[in-house]
Amino acid sequence: MEISSVHTPRSLYGPGKRVTAKPRTVYAALDLGTNNCRLLVAVPADGGFRVIDSFSRITRLGEGLHASGQLSENAIGRTVDALQICAQKLRKYKDLRARFVATEACRGARNCDSFVEMAEHRTGINLEIISAKEEAQLAVRGCRPLLKPNRKFALVFDIGGGSTEVTLVRVADNGDISQVVNSISMPWGVVRLAEEYDCGEVDRERFEAMVATISDLLVHFERRNNISDLLRDGALQMIGTSGTVTTIAGVQLGLEKYERDKVDGRLLDFETIRTIVARLCAMNLAELAGHPCIGAERADLVLPGCAIMEAILREWPVGELTVADRGLRDGILYDLIAAHHQQTYPT
Repeated sequence: MEISSVHTPRSLYGPGKRVTAKPRTVYAALDLGTNNCRLLVAVPADGGFRVIDSFSRITRLGEGLHASGQLSENAIGRTVDALQICAQKLRKYKDLRARFVATEACRGARNCDSFVEMAEHRTGINLEIISAKEEAQLAVRGCRPLLKPNRKFALVFDIGGGSTEVTLVRVADNGDISQVVNSISMPWGVVRLAEEYDCGEVDRERFEAMVATISDLLVHFERRNNISDLLRDGALQMIGTSGTVTTIAGVQLGLEKYERDKVDGRLLDFETIRTIVARLCAMNLAELAGHPCIGAERADLVLPGCAIMEAILREWPVGELTVADRGLRDGILYDLIAAHHQQTYPT
């Protein structure tokens, strides 16, 4: 049984726009990344949407990809298992509008086409491989509700498993996005960085080497956009969306289990972030695995993510960032709802 995917035009879902949908219309967004398979199912509510179901599983689809150039049999097996669970969840909705996207791991794998065909055959889910540019734009749209109108530009970064996107946007007076100025997609995410630097254990020297790898790429983005001028004028805000950023927030709050409502939208100052990262760097792998905000599946990935984040903080010392437990899937849902109700917004 095939689960159809609706492809929508790029658009912004403006603030305060209340939509009227058929009562049974349900929207779904699936994001298959290098490390995670994540699904959101929602219905329109209060100018946005209300999540009615979700799923997230670490599959490490991109494990070993950089060295081999292709998706491994074990990684494919784990991922197809996760997609089957998503498909089972979606089949109970009769009026469904959905989009299923795959990102960096599928963009770079030689055997991607055969994987996509297998996934569709076994699960009915037809994956769409999107560009790095569209991935960044969707993540930014998903973070739109966290933008502050008092600073006219925002730097939004999304640390993934296989890549990291940094996007500069212009913010309108009403807090919406008026323009996507520029973006960069760096071919370094937590999985690739962990494999490249053998992050079974991380000392400070290895951490700094990872920071330097990312910093070299950020310098070029700074030169193209003169972001430091915006920072100097007090016109720049920063939003971070990724498991790395939400983990830091969870550690700072001392959470025994992850609670999205306490993390999403939280402000973290750079000094606090660096204090927490220094504490994590002093832990061994077993200690990281035992931390309630990290766990065994992500123990070797958290410090590579922190290194990517630290490079961004050093390049643009805004002083504080807004934590976003939202991103690409949210952007897809906004687009699906807007397109279904024939609403378009400037990009």
